[in-house]
Amino acid sequence: MPAGSRAVVVERVEGAPSIPLPSRATRGSACFDLAAAEAVDLVRDKVVLVRTGFKFRCPSGTFLEVRPRSGLSSRGVLMVNAPGTIDADYSNEVRVPLMYLFEGTYRIEVGDRIGQLRLVGDTSPRFREGRVPPVPSRQGGFGSTGR
Repeated sequence: MPAGSRAVVVERVEGAPSIPLPSRATRGSACFDLAAAEAVDLVRDKVVLVRTGFKFRCPSGTFLEVRPRSGLSSRGVLMVNAPGTIDADYSNEVRVPLMYLFEGTYRIEVGDRIGQLRLVGDTSPRFREGRVPPVPSRQGGFGSTGR
């Protein structure tokens, strides 16, 4: 995190294997890699909540977003309910819901990167009533620009 930013507090879950704290793979990475704290076999069309071995407490007014990893999706492993939200007042172990799309199984090992974390700010927007102008659409679909 940049100097001066408030840190996310990370607590290891008792009994979970010792895996690295979430970290950026490169200096240019937007998100922090999140690893599996258990080995599991994913099977077609069944959602498995994969343990991370961590609890998180983010600064007030922020939340953590758990995002899928493109390397897994190219192998048929999808994160269900993506992106996931970890609210500042959530205090249980974070688990990542994964599902496999192909026949057979896909093995997740302890320490495999299963998601990405992103700290998101300003969860206190204001709303006011007013007029919402239409958005031109080339395709005519739900405000889409057609791109």
